[in-house]
Amino acid sequence: MTEKALRLGTRRSKLALAQSGQVADAVSQVTGRPVELVEITTYGDVSREHLAQIGGTGVFVAALREALARGEVDFAVHSLKDLPTTQPDALVVAAIPVREDPRDVMITREGLKLTDLPRGARIGTGSPRRMAQLNAYARSHGMEIETVPIRGNVDTRIGYVRKGELDAVVLAAAGMNRIGRSDEVTDFLSVDTILPAPGQGALAVECTADNADLIAALAELDDPLTRAAVTAERSLLAALEAGCSAPVGALADLLPDGQVVKEMRLRGVVGSTDGATLVQLSTTGPVPETHEAATALGRELATEMLAQGAAGLMGERAH
Repeated sequence: MTEKALRLGTRRSKLALAQSGQVADAVSQVTGRPVELVEITTYGDVSREHLAQIGGTGVFVAALREALARGEVDFAVHSLKDLPTTQPDALVVAAIPVREDPRDVMITREGLKLTDLPRGARIGTGSPRRMAQLNAYARSHGMEIETVPIRGNVDTRIGYVRKGELDAVVLAAAGMNRIGRSDEVTDFLSVDTILPAPGQGALAVECTADNADLIAALAELDDPLTRAAVTAERSLLAALEAGCSAPVGALADLLPDGQVVKEMRLRGVVGSTDGATLVQLSTTGPVPETHEAATALGRELATEMLAQGAAGLMGERAH
């Protein structure tokens, strides 16, 4: 007799289905059980309002978590950057698999790079974080750009460029890679230019805290170095008391010493959306061995950023 299929809750977007499908295959290999995708529509998917107005990206998570709590699905896959920084007691992130490319990318008309964009170029993004850093970059490099708030799936966003309504849009590299469309990217933006969202490129596989067997099985997909990095990034976000819609970028990268990774560098940025003010700092320490150590790394950097005026920049919500 074949074992009952595990039910994986996923959002319905093309990207969500692609990344959930990849996790489903991995879980099926680990458990020897079939995995079926259960598509769930979230408020974030149907609302036409800007993300910052409907409570940030937590709106994509709530419906999946409710389905878990009701026992309609056995586990769920989220883009980690969508998860609120406080974790409900009844649920556990059992696996954070190896991270995809954390960078942001630009898709432009005529294959231009960021540095080639014409004066007054209109760049579409729904993210205050991207707006703040793009505008700061433009200011420091004598460029004139206009950031335009947009929403929608990958096709909708790229469509604005194809139709000539915008000169460029900024998206996450991970998403383009996962749906097999990285060949459409015209510029991979260096993390020195734009720091990604905390947790960008990583997935969170979540299930109920009382399902010990499933937690143990899912743990096989966990990548400890990715978990340490995103824990530090999300701790920074939480310590800045910033929601997912706040203009905060963070990236923890591992610094190899020969063949061995010994240190982790955490970089954080917060800025006003017009790019006029940016607080950008970094700290380096031993690779955190525990959740507490990773959390402490993020908290320490947040404390330094707050001392340099980050708090005054957090109140800005995209209007």
